[in-house]
Amino acid sequence: MATRILIVGGGLAGTIIANGLCRQVGDEISKGNISITMLGTSETHMYQPGLLYVPFGKIREKELFRPQRKVLDKKIIFHVDPAKNIDVDSQKVTTESGKVYEYDYLVIATGSRIMPQNIPGMVEGAHWLYDLDGARKMRDALEAFEGGKIVVNVNAPHKCPVAPVEITFMLHDYLSKKGLMDKTEITYTYPIGRVHALEPVAEWAKPAMDQHGIKYETFFNTKEVDPKAKTISSEEGVTLNYDFLVTIPPHNGAEIITNSGLGDGGWVPTNKTKLLREGSENVFVCGDTTNIPISKAGSTAHFEADTIIDNLTSLITEKRWARDYDGKVFCFVETGMNSGTYVWFDYNTPPNPGAPSQMIHWFKLAYNRLYWLSARGLL
Repeated sequence: MATRILIVGGGLAGTIIANGLCRQVGDEISKGNISITMLGTSETHMYQPGLLYVPFGKIREKELFRPQRKVLDKKIIFHVDPAKNIDVDSQKVTTESGKVYEYDYLVIATGSRIMPQNIPGMVEGAHWLYDLDGARKMRDALEAFEGGKIVVNVNAPHKCPVAPVEITFMLHDYLSKKGLMDKTEITYTYPIGRVHALEPVAEWAKPAMDQHGIKYETFFNTKEVDPKAKTISSEEGVTLNYDFLVTIPPHNGAEIITNSGLGDGGWVPTNKTKLLREGSENVFVCGDTTNIPISKAGSTAHFEADTIIDNLTSLITEKRWARDYDGKVFCFVETGMNSGTYVWFDYNTPPNPGAPSQMIHWFKLAYNRLYWLSARGLL
């Protein structure tokens, strides 16, 4: 009987794993000894990091999308049939159509979702760039903006940890080139006592904000937004006025995780080196879905996926464990419209941002173009 691998989720993490496994065990799939099935929610695959550029008109929307079927190896069985329940005890996944899929190995890669509705007034009063509709609305509002008070509001948890500083510096650069910064004040809020959760990033970003005249309000945990009064208030009792509010909304994991009893908030308790669901020997968790306290970023998903590919291949073909995940993360960071830096770190090495340069910005733009090779597992 064939070994059945079931992947729940068709985003970057699930796609890399599916394609990577096809390269490793393609012959066994062709012989009928292994099957790989993916349950997705859409026919379309989106390059989510590209949304950062939409508000500034720096990317065409069509560049963000490819048909999911064309991104996947032909050996992969792909269904647009969202999972409704995951039963790890009986090793079955039930979908919204009522079909039941049994598995020998399960990969959960259900990602995360924005939850601006968790904060009163945020949906009505704020702009964000974490989905296409939000990025479009922000683009239109920026085109009409003629100056005033901008608040960049950061909530936790959220994916892409450097996005808040990226959007802040890009806004400053964009408005400077439009001649509007002499009529604009930018205030950045963060929920803990520094401007970023990663201390080395905070130590780099704070003086850069000072240099640009960007104000910041730390220990700002958002309580509510008043769209009519154009104010945003914190649990700590601080109220800021705004003319233009940009938010990094709070995120939750997928509903199926909570509904299946696999984790609070949609995050699955995951062994940080094995990437196995705690208490399971055949359920891997990848990307944003984990509760591992490291960055929820595309590169995290990629490095985790590579580890899972190696271990699944080794377990199926050699009955042995291949290697552990070391916590590696690598993120390019836009520091304006034409400059960038990067951070990389792992469980044992803290991040150390380098000096921004135009060359690193170009590297990030080049990687944007190479994303589809990455999704196919070729990078």
